[in-house]
Amino acid sequence: MSEDDINMEEYPTEIHDYLAAFEKSLGSVDEMLKTMMSVSRSELLQKLEPLEQAKLDLVSVYTLNSMFWVYLATQGINPKEHPVKQELERIRTYMNKVKEIADKKKASKLDKGAASRFVRNALWEPNAENEHTSKTLAKGKKRK
Repeated sequence: MSEDDINMEEYPTEIHDYLAAFEKSLGSVDEMLKTMMSVSRSELLQKLEPLEQAKLDLVSVYTLNSMFWVYLATQGINPKEHPVKQELERIRTYMNKVKEIADKKKASKLDKGAASRFVRNALWEPNAENEHTSKTLAKGKKRK
């Protein structure tokens, strides 16, 4: 959309920058969609693990619903009062569940044997020589 295509008298000039940014964003979305559509879905899913497949599906459906949200807004319909809002919230819930699963996979596992050896070796165990030295040091501290 060039300035020649738009009659500046059709809309307030204050929103021109917003419209230009919106147009640029739409162009970016269009490019991404073309890239995604160039690869068959079955090919793409075969290359991904199940968790990654779920992420792809959720991002795809969230994007489509978000675009519908924008469409409703451009048509003068309040999307907050439309069922698309509940759908977006439902998708967000599943996205959070997938994120929790991914975070659990990344979390380090506790090796109980190694932890108990570490704690056992880190604790000080008095022996006869150490007891005598510690008693002497304790007496020295009392004299001060």
